[in-house]
Amino acid sequence: MPIMTETTVRTYTNPIYSGYLGDPFVLKHDGEYYGYGTVPLGGCSLPVLHSPDLVNWRLLGDALTAREQGFDCLWAPEVAHHEGTFYMYYSAGGDEGQGHQLRVATAPHPTGPFEDQGRVLTPDDPFTIDAHPFQDDDGQWYLFYSRDFLEVDEEHQRVGTGIVVDRLVDMTRLAGERRTVVRAHAEWQLYQKQRLWYDRVWDWYTVEGAFVRKHNGRYYCLYSGGAWREPNYGVSYVVADHPLGPYTYDRETAREGPTLLRTAPGRVIGPGHASVVLAPDGVQEYIIYHAWDPEHTGRTMRMDRLDWTDHGPTCPGPTLDPQPAPPLSRDTQS
Repeated sequence: MPIMTETTVRTYTNPIYSGYLGDPFVLKHDGEYYGYGTVPLGGCSLPVLHSPDLVNWRLLGDALTAREQGFDCLWAPEVAHHEGTFYMYYSAGGDEGQGHQLRVATAPHPTGPFEDQGRVLTPDDPFTIDAHPFQDDDGQWYLFYSRDFLEVDEEHQRVGTGIVVDRLVDMTRLAGERRTVVRAHAEWQLYQKQRLWYDRVWDWYTVEGAFVRKHNGRYYCLYSGGAWREPNYGVSYVVADHPLGPYTYDRETAREGPTLLRTAPGRVIGPGHASVVLAPDGVQEYIIYHAWDPEHTGRTMRMDRLDWTDHGPTCPGPTLDPQPAPPLSRDTQS
């Protein structure tokens, strides 16, 4: 066993978990980390991983399965802890998105097993995915999620998937007062030209994968845009003074491509669907995301430092070289 000295530098190298894991979300609970995500097409379960330090990950098994419920696949789980219960928000439906709608499952422990509550959170929408629960400082919970927009107007000229937010009446019911957070507004957010969807052919744009972080009194909603299999997929953000918005962005910068994470040609393809978590020291933030290898053999979970400037968040990723490991807590170091 190597001897650790004061000069030893702990490092990690992406990907931080070698197995397939799309749409990764990491929950920090009681100083430990639990990771959840999407399995390859054809799978109908949601796995749970565990790590003591954000670097060393171990697969624990399935947190939720739905093989007997008639779904083809489950997508993009996120877990919230409230009054002793863990709530997993996810979507279920066809393997290409057909009929996906948001559901919620509960468990007494972050490892599960989670039990579906038999309730569709968005019954009036034919397509809803990528639920993100967010609790504000006053204790109020909100749910950010993606839905389809088929109409155009002077402000929104692109048809496709966008992000909305609604207040949670309780952890399994929405208020029904959704507001638009962000819709597709740039060419790099193109999902597919001439896509057949809703029995029509569209040039389809996608904005999805919301994750909210409050910083200096403002609400930053990270999102991913583009085609999740392709190099144009990446991460940007919009900003508001309240969880319900209105959210704004720099229109000139938005046209140039994703601002937080984008493809590194020949090295990392399509980084996106990010979540943010605190290091063991409780101070430094890290962005957790998936990306493809150049050969497109699979999406894997990756991590890079998230820093804040006067102009908003920045990230050095996607990295492939060794990086300083997330700083440990004083208790761990001792």
